[in-house]
Amino acid sequence: MSNIRLRFAPSPTGYLHIGGARTALFNWLLAKKLKGTFILRIEDTDVARSTQESVDAILQGMEWLGLDWDEGPFYQSDNFPLYKEYVQKLLDEGKAYRCYCTSEELEAKRELAMKEGRKPKYDGTCRNLTEVNPDKPSVVRFRAPHEGLTAFNDLIKGPISFNNEELDDLIIQRTDGTPTYNFVVVIDDASMGITMVIRGDDHINNTPRQILLYEALGKPVPQFAHVPMILGSDKTRLSKRHGATSVMAYRDMGLLPEAMVNYLVRLGWSHGDEEIFSREDLIEKFSIEAVGKSAGVFNPDKLLWLNAHYIKTGDPERLATLLLPFLKERGVDPTDGPSLPAVVTTLQERARTMIEMADGALFYYQPDYPFDADAAEKFLNPETSAVLAELKTRLASLDSFDAVTIGAAFKELCTDMGIKLPQVAQPARVALTGKTAAPGIFEVVETLGMNETLRRIDRAVDFAKTTPVQGAV
Repeated sequence: MSNIRLRFAPSPTGYLHIGGARTALFNWLLAKKLKGTFILRIEDTDVARSTQESVDAILQGMEWLGLDWDEGPFYQSDNFPLYKEYVQKLLDEGKAYRCYCTSEELEAKRELAMKEGRKPKYDGTCRNLTEVNPDKPSVVRFRAPHEGLTAFNDLIKGPISFNNEELDDLIIQRTDGTPTYNFVVVIDDASMGITMVIRGDDHINNTPRQILLYEALGKPVPQFAHVPMILGSDKTRLSKRHGATSVMAYRDMGLLPEAMVNYLVRLGWSHGDEEIFSREDLIEKFSIEAVGKSAGVFNPDKLLWLNAHYIKTGDPERLATLLLPFLKERGVDPTDGPSLPAVVTTLQERARTMIEMADGALFYYQPDYPFDADAAEKFLNPETSAVLAELKTRLASLDSFDAVTIGAAFKELCTDMGIKLPQVAQPARVALTGKTAAPGIFEVVETLGMNETLRRIDRAVDFAKTTPVQGAV
């Protein structure tokens, strides 16, 4: 284990967002690659908006993605005494001061500054007060330097600097005694020994203020890497109008976690022309310096393509387990029917999501499924009933019931009856599944098993005898 320490620090005011998940993934990958420590911290100091439901949703999203943490989860709300201690330390050292300006006074100052063409920052009215009035409400402000530069080398964006005169005296404690975001982040990162902060580039303007706080507290300043935001197809910030933004919503839409991880890491990072990465590949090849400087555009079609790949190449046993809740939603109990992993094997080639797979699996577990009207009219009639009856006889005589042997029986029947394979395969497909679009017919027959296949053919033959012929088979 190295001394590299990274963290993901979401606020529990909603679900785990796509952007947050990508940030967590980048931190997790780098920690794994560098054999460092990955820490999960819940930033719940906003008591009014933080909820346990959101905490649970974030933890669930992390677990679904497989982003396990080495330490935590830690909760900022447990550290209020520590924050108060550091506020007092800065006050005692003259590095912070009490500000008694009311919100109305501050608003008037801002309006005047804007009217005069000045930056609407705090004008320092209380910065040099020597008397403290304990009976008057006050905030605590950090006494920031007003000269010089605050600079850092961003691991993604390169050198960045800010003129200190542009930075105002940051409030570090509100009138109700609660600490503010920029202050508690510095205290937490310093006390946890965080050596690198990877976060969204919407935090860039916070970074110089936080660096000044590190320096005032005598704490080491971590390295920073600011990840570009994720945009929708219209190049605006990703939001609900572009589709689902919650990680768990994609699970419920039938996506696999490995597809989401693969897609998220490629949303801003690249390694040559490679598109598909195993988790081990990512840990080996990922580097924060290879993350692009420009925003990534979320492409649902690309995500769906990746998901189809992982379904097609996935382990049927694992996919069967993941499929269970989707079947349950459809009122299907797969214990009463063919082997679910065997069913999955027949569906992997076509399904793009677990929802599509669940819908495609229904006929296996519905013994009295309806026949599609158009398919039945075309393929289940008195003429095809003779073909199906002969098929039943031949299948019933097989010593082994595997796809190869079944396929040979189909082809032999075609030769003996002087017909082409579709002329028996399509009626059989409708007989066994109720529709024309289904997995390979030989695999379907094998998966259903002899007894169920023969029963379904009998049912279709009975139905076909009552259907008028619409044309030659």
